[in-house]
Amino acid sequence: MEGLIFLAVIVILIASVVVSSVKLIPQAEAAVIERLGRYQRTASGQLTLIIPFIDRVRAKVDLRERVVTFPPQSMITEDNLTLSIDTVVYFQVTDPKSAVYEINNYIIAVEQLATTTLRNVVGGLTLEQTLTSRDMINKQLRGVLDSETGRWGLRVARVELRSIDPPPSIQDSMEKQMRADREKRATILTAEGQREAAITTAQGAKQAAILDAEGNKQAAILSAEADRQSRMLRAQGERAARYLVAEGQAAAIARVNAAVKASKPTPEMLAYQYVQNLPEMAKGDAATMWMIPSQFGDSLENFAKAVAKKDDDGVFRYEPADVDTDADLPSAPDEWFDTSTDPEIARSVAAAEAAAKGTTSVMDEEPRKAKPKPGVFDMVPESEGGAAPDDTPALSGPQGAQPGQPTGIDPAAGLDTDLHQGGYPIDETGRDRP
Repeated sequence: MEGLIFLAVIVILIASVVVSSVKLIPQAEAAVIERLGRYQRTASGQLTLIIPFIDRVRAKVDLRERVVTFPPQSMITEDNLTLSIDTVVYFQVTDPKSAVYEINNYIIAVEQLATTTLRNVVGGLTLEQTLTSRDMINKQLRGVLDSETGRWGLRVARVELRSIDPPPSIQDSMEKQMRADREKRATILTAEGQREAAITTAQGAKQAAILDAEGNKQAAILSAEADRQSRMLRAQGERAARYLVAEGQAAAIARVNAAVKASKPTPEMLAYQYVQNLPEMAKGDAATMWMIPSQFGDSLENFAKAVAKKDDDGVFRYEPADVDTDADLPSAPDEWFDTSTDPEIARSVAAAEAAAKGTTSVMDEEPRKAKPKPGVFDMVPESEGGAAPDDTPALSGPQGAQPGQPTGIDPAAGLDTDLHQGGYPIDETGRDRP
């Protein structure tokens, strides 16, 4: 019975030794194995057999990248201000043997090294530089830590400054400064906005004034052009009217002269007409007294000698010349009596109408046909030899008036064919018709 118990104990001891000699090292971990107190090998991610009572696992090291947060540290800047800086270090064990045998506690070593390095870096910077140069501080810390921890089998991946806390008084001053800066920027932006608004308003007023001036200029030009054209047309009409009146007067004088020549007046008849017209001459407002010369007969005799010849019976008689031709009167230019609309005037009127309607390109359009203006004959008063009213038919063909010829005179017959055209009709005897 005792033999069985001893055998069972031996089996249990052997089983425990075998189990203790088999080590399972998971992935991302490394086991430093020693034999008789000296480094033997490093096992990672595998099933490892060790010799009982001879080999042992000195330490297991995590090979993953680790994040270590250190408590805030007080540091003094170059301008003697105290800051509280909290750092975060990202590192990874690359050599488990060095991490176990080269340093006692690599986490504490990294913390202390990061603190001392950060103090050196921050001590050479002012508060403003420290707050605005985080990237530069991170790079310097990473460079120093990576070079110093390499012999410990560590690789520093990144160093971050999680927080930088100045003293409360400094924070209050910084807040006031930031508030002042923001108010300054707000004031500047407000002033810039007002300036831009004023400039825009001024530019708009300038453009409006320019457009208004351009409009007034165009209106003044059109008004002046219209006044000039109207004055020219009115002057042309008055010129044609005066010419026609002069034509009528010349024709009337010529007919009176022809009638006088045809009647062959004697000195007795002239004397009788002279005496008969004396009362008419005395009707003038300025005439208060008329004196008849005492030698009235001698005056008549001298007048008869000047205009007539004395016959055998002693009577003076007027004998007209054998050849008596009418004087050639200068004729008026045909354009004086042109009633068609000037194309330039038509274009100006069309442009003004289109400008009033807002049309942009009106000068390229063909001018509209203007209504024919009344002829120059219609503008002459009827009493001065002008045309008859609208119900009087106009002359055409050979009866029409020629340039230089007054209306109502038949050039072939030499007689007035219309009593309303300003002529002076006479009969075949040379006397005025009633």
